Amino acid sequence: MPLSEHEQRMLEQIESALYAEDPKFASSVRGGRLRSTSSRRRLQAAALFVLGLFLLVAGIAAPVKPGGFPIISLIGFIVMFGAGVLLLLGGSKGVGKGTRPTDASSGGPSGGGSSGSGRQRKSGGFSERMEDRFRRRFEQE
Repeated sequence: MPLSEHEQRMLEQIESALYAEDPKFASSVRGGRLRSTSSRRRLQAAALFVLGLFLLVAGIAAPVKPGGFPIISLIGFIVMFGAGVLLLLGGSKGVGKGTRPTDASSGGPSGGGSSGSGRQRKSGGFSERMEDRFRRRFEQE
């Protein structure tokens, strides 16, 4: 069931307020592409980890050790370490790509200027401001 125009406007205003309040959280919650990227990153990291583990074990078992040092095992360890770094840090690339935080800072047609939100921020949180805006809209109609 599609939303009415009034509901769509309210949803857009809530979304822009969320971006204005905490853009990092809002862009991470937005999801969509971020989920597919993170699952792909996990798969890539797992494949690299298995490859590194194979190189680590193969380097120990291989009779070829230049200078008495298992260089293949060292490469395997580095690949495993890189897989761990990819898993931990690789998903944060897609978080800042959204363009919505700049849209929310422009003020928008909602009429809620920065001076009003600055006063409300000190007295209450995000949910209280949303409740106040919701009440004001229904009082106007």
